[in-house]
Amino acid sequence: MQSNMLKDKTALITGASRGIGRAIAIKFAEQGAFVGINYISNESAAKKTLKILEKKGGKGILLKADVSKEKDVEKIIKTLVNKRKHIDILVNNAGIYSRDKFENITPKNWEKTLAINLTSSYYLCQKGLPYMKPGSKIIFMSSQLAFKGSSHGANYSATKAGMLGFMRSLAIELADKKINVNAVAPGTIDTDLLANYSKKMKQGRINEIPLKRLGTPGDVADACLFLASDLSDYITGETINVNGGLYIH
Repeated sequence: MQSNMLKDKTALITGASRGIGRAIAIKFAEQGAFVGINYISNESAAKKTLKILEKKGGKGILLKADVSKEKDVEKIIKTLVNKRKHIDILVNNAGIYSRDKFENITPKNWEKTLAINLTSSYYLCQKGLPYMKPGSKIIFMSSQLAFKGSSHGANYSATKAGMLGFMRSLAIELADKKINVNAVAPGTIDTDLLANYSKKMKQGRINEIPLKRLGTPGDVADACLFLASDLSDYITGETINVNGGLYIH
């Protein structure tokens, strides 16, 4: 059922063709937002996201771009603003995770992870800010691995930790503009990243989580909706941990 928590708002969500990004796009559209659905190559998946939100009464637009490239970011910002005049919500969700041991991380892989997971947020925030008015919200998609590290993803953990430093700095700098900047740090979420997990491996993860279940993309989308709405107007520079109690800090 469509509600009005984000009525007439314009949201740009990167990496929105599937998983967590898709769930956020649909959730925002259900609450009245016009959604810019960014994707890099999987057009059929992006179209499916758009079709789902339209069936629920929402509205949106597909925005193809490699957000690690400045010119691509400029293009989608221009396209969205030409249609909607401003951006009220920016969700920096696009990311990759290659699950490599440190000794196997090549310079090329390191640079690619850094570009997509972190530098993209720099481009999006800098290019989008001129079109964000007081009351706008910026949300970063970090990870629990930003806090605890990883035995098979030093590059990923580094970018997600760097994202939190970037988020906190922006929160301070943009407070005078009345723009809230926060992050969500998911734990073990049942997405494509777990596609190669056996049933036994998944159960092992579940046994470690106090709430005894994997997270869903919807769980993360709910946290993002809170941060995107007026309910979070007095919250900035903070990180919401969506992890079922796995890491309490």
